[in-house]
Amino acid sequence: MVAHVERAEGHRVAKAHPTAILPGLALTAGIAGLAFGLRQLPMVGVLSPMILAIMIGIGFHNLIGTPVRAKPGVAFAMRRILRAAIVLLGLQLTAAQIAEVGATGIAVIALTLVATFLFITWFGRLIGVERGLAELIAAGTSICGASAVIATNTVTRAPDEDVAYAVACVTVFGSVAMFLYPLLPVVLGLSPHAYGLWAGASIHEIAQVVAAAYQGGPAAGEFGTIAKLSRVMLLAPMVIGLGLIAARRATRLGHGASRARPPMPWFVLGFLAMVGLNSVVTMPAEMKAALVLATTFMLSMALAAMGLETDIAKLRAKGLRPFLLGLAGFVFIALFALALVKMTA
Repeated sequence: MVAHVERAEGHRVAKAHPTAILPGLALTAGIAGLAFGLRQLPMVGVLSPMILAIMIGIGFHNLIGTPVRAKPGVAFAMRRILRAAIVLLGLQLTAAQIAEVGATGIAVIALTLVATFLFITWFGRLIGVERGLAELIAAGTSICGASAVIATNTVTRAPDEDVAYAVACVTVFGSVAMFLYPLLPVVLGLSPHAYGLWAGASIHEIAQVVAAAYQGGPAAGEFGTIAKLSRVMLLAPMVIGLGLIAARRATRLGHGASRARPPMPWFVLGFLAMVGLNSVVTMPAEMKAALVLATTFMLSMALAAMGLETDIAKLRAKGLRPFLLGLAGFVFIALFALALVKMTA
């Protein structure tokens, strides 16, 4: 509650004094830059800069402390920069790529996503995990890792510690999948196409999918990447749907009209608009590469900001149940997607 009050106060300060956000932006950008630099180290490159950024942010906040004068900029990074980055994420996908996956592939991806989300939220209730945290773990597992967690939280509105815990879960189990999947195509009798679809439909982060899928050869890698990007496309309807569900829940509980009104995720509509633009306008390769880099850097700044608002003591207080929920979700999505791939192969 205190964190939310501080962020609200920081936001008001930022509106009144634009320069007030500069210290926080400099801090989050510095952490993002450090995350990119650390990826050059041996064995660290398998982690995305977003994951490294939130880890550095958590360490900085709990060992040194986030300066009070950085709070407005940190809040700005968690909101405005995050939304802008998700809009730009749409430039990594085209309608032609979605068509390449085919109706069967899209059906496998969509069914896996919906089933995984429903399973995790149901199992979360069963073992006593808070609804907001369960929804964040469900989103991160079923869609696209950390990006989905922080996008979903715009309508779930869970505490920052829940966001950090969910990011940690999808990072751990996505990394396990990244190393485990390449050992299984021959054992499971999967063709490169089927293996790529399985990886794209079930591994958490885009970077993890790329790393795992290309271990099965160029054909598996390319198809796995396209399948994963098609899965990212489903982030938009998922966030909109969760917003509508949250609104109905608020109405049922008797909250005021402003609380019950579904949040309009304009950034998600912007994401869809960028997909449309990327489908009809061919950008130079250099420009596209620069935009991909900028998008990843902005998402890393947002995750750094999230880390700078996270207290380890509060994470520890969550206990092992959310971790077990993440494990159950990881096993479910792997087996469910594999079953569908084998059925449709």
